[in-house]
Amino acid sequence: MTKLDPGDDRNFYAVPRMVKHVDDTFLAQVTELYRQRIPTEEAAVFDMCSSWVSHLPSERDYSFVAAHGMNAAELAANRQLDQFFVRNLNKDRSPFPHEDNTFDAVLCCVSIQYMQYPEEVLAECLRVLKPGGCVIITFSNRLFYQKAVAAWRDATGYARCQLVCSYLRNVKGYTEPETILEVPLGDGPLLPSVLQNAPSALQQAYLSAMDTPVGKAIRRLAERSANDPFYAIVSYKSFKRIDDE
Repeated sequence: MTKLDPGDDRNFYAVPRMVKHVDDTFLAQVTELYRQRIPTEEAAVFDMCSSWVSHLPSERDYSFVAAHGMNAAELAANRQLDQFFVRNLNKDRSPFPHEDNTFDAVLCCVSIQYMQYPEEVLAECLRVLKPGGCVIITFSNRLFYQKAVAAWRDATGYARCQLVCSYLRNVKGYTEPETILEVPLGDGPLLPSVLQNAPSALQQAYLSAMDTPVGKAIRRLAERSANDPFYAIVSYKSFKRIDDE
């Protein structure tokens, strides 16, 4: 899987970037998805391709959170981590420094597009997952274009979802991947600025209209157009592929 910039990824990520690469609505959906799919505080979590924040629910106190990343300063600033290691997975494909069946969840947020050997990496994720543990891969349309693999760079959102699903299907031991395009956040309709000083009856009429099924559909469309698009692929470690049954 070729890149426009073939230079060493460790050099590219050498300078810490204490920034968010996607918008707050996208990240809120990531956190809510983690909240739903990592159900207990006793869970052990591995955050692959992590940085200075892991987007895990702040109210959860997981038993153990380990991470991998490309910049030690970023990882050291991540207060949710108990342990981390730095490695260029496109160069060093040795086993992760964790035992088999260690983690209840493996996470990868907005980084799958940079992996040149994704199936090998996901096979290693499978090894460290407990049976029944989940892998959650989230991504949007933002990327370091020169560092993304060719199959990703100019693909559509649909094609990228299919690509990630194909990675997982090619690793024996995962369940059929699930594609998620939206994680409801439970927020009601917001009053637009043009109606902030309108009569209360008009404000209430707007809020009531936007809380109907049609109004909710319009809100979802508007929000998806205004925010970074959300894509998540979820799969679980199984004793055997479900299509072998």
